[in-house]
Amino acid sequence: RIYDILIPRDHIFRRMNEEIDFSFVRKELEDKYSAGMGRSAEDPVRMFKYLMLKAMHPASDEDLVKRAYTDMSYKFFLGLNPEDDVIDPSLLSKFRRQRLQDVDLLNLLISRSVEMAISKGIIKRKSDLIVDATHELSAFKVYSPLDYMKKMCLQISKACEPFWCNDFDRSLIPDLPCTDEKEDMKEYCWKLIGNLERSGMAQIPAISSKVNLLKEGLEDMEQYRVVSRDGDARFGNKGNGKTFFGYKAHIGMTPESIIVSATVSSGEVSDGDYLIPLVEQAKRNGLSVESVIGDTAYSGKENLDALKGSVDVVAPLNPVISQGNRQGNSGFHYNKDADAYVCPAGEMSVRKEYRKPRTKKRDENGKVTQQYCNEHITYQFDVKKCKDCPLKEGCYKGGKTKSYTVMILSETHKEQIEFEKTPQFKQKIKLRKRIEPLNAHLKNNLGMKQNISYGIESMTMQTAVAIYMSNIRKIMKFEG
Repeated sequence: RIYDILIPRDHIFRRMNEEIDFSFVRKELEDKYSAGMGRSAEDPVRMFKYLMLKAMHPASDEDLVKRAYTDMSYKFFLGLNPEDDVIDPSLLSKFRRQRLQDVDLLNLLISRSVEMAISKGIIKRKSDLIVDATHELSAFKVYSPLDYMKKMCLQISKACEPFWCNDFDRSLIPDLPCTDEKEDMKEYCWKLIGNLERSGMAQIPAISSKVNLLKEGLEDMEQYRVVSRDGDARFGNKGNGKTFFGYKAHIGMTPESIIVSATVSSGEVSDGDYLIPLVEQAKRNGLSVESVIGDTAYSGKENLDALKGSVDVVAPLNPVISQGNRQGNSGFHYNKDADAYVCPAGEMSVRKEYRKPRTKKRDENGKVTQQYCNEHITYQFDVKKCKDCPLKEGCYKGGKTKSYTVMILSETHKEQIEFEKTPQFKQKIKLRKRIEPLNAHLKNNLGMKQNISYGIESMTMQTAVAIYMSNIRKIMKFEG
């Protein structure tokens, strides 16, 4: 055969076809296809391989299919003959959005690759877990509320142009407000929507889609400061005043760089909130976690208490992460990169003040002249933003300042400080740096850097295929 000449024995596509049983894809998706209705569907295994190729060589659906038509290695991997035709690009989009809907693809692919790594002896069931989070970008632009309203009103006006007649008069589009005040523009938008709905123009498909987008944007403004077509993406902080708009991939891997647990969240969440879920997922995938290794974001008091006695938390302690004696979840979380606290609305503190501990003092008559005070740090926020914040109720009380104070060093952290002095901690913390090149590889080489569509489901699917490809490549590398 021509493939025996063109595709070497050690080619990655030949090895993958020979060593990986892809039938699990067919079993997982069998309820998505009807055996007795419609024409024969494209093999789901082949469709899944298209997604793998997309992760290995990031490209649009159309460019990927074009390359598959002329690249013999692609056709060999897809199980096609050299003269066979390829799919229409739209079919790959439908497979990704419809057939894989409601399938926990991320956990499925991780569990399959981890099972393979364990069976081949590449990783042991008793292992350390290295954790980290890396940011992923949204594909869509972010607008301020005022810019978004102006943009959508202009689009609606243009969409109405072909339909002006005796039944639909131009007077349905009111005059724009004279000011650039957000509330005036919002009132104008609702007036425009009301006019179009009462007249029946909002029932025209070309107009209704844009009216619905404007409605969604107006509703988002009640909770968020910005508007984007990607409704699941949020602003996150990378430190040094840098922000990104998108998501976070939370990853747990073994020292052999095999990813055993992962999840995707919006960009504003704290890394430390996902430590326990990553550990639990790794256990479900067959690992007995001895210790979890991460940066300072994972050494929060809640994590140390939750894993105490079962898993060692090898994470450098930063005392300001501790919530001290605070009760419940306030919604504020510490950003290790910026050394600042982030409020529930996603705004970062602008400065901090350190207060030394004070002991209680009494005068000669026994009257208290100085109250006892623990060592603490107070983080100050921008009051101008607090006054306009959609989440200010119950948070900002109308004062001249808005601050958040944390006590330093709880009893749990005192125990962690003693653990940091041990040779075991000093030896294992060196393993943490191994996850950094893996993050860069996933983003730059396997398509995790930016969402190709919109929504957290799309980003999770992209992440799932990228992680699966990373694990498969690592397994083959260990086998020589």
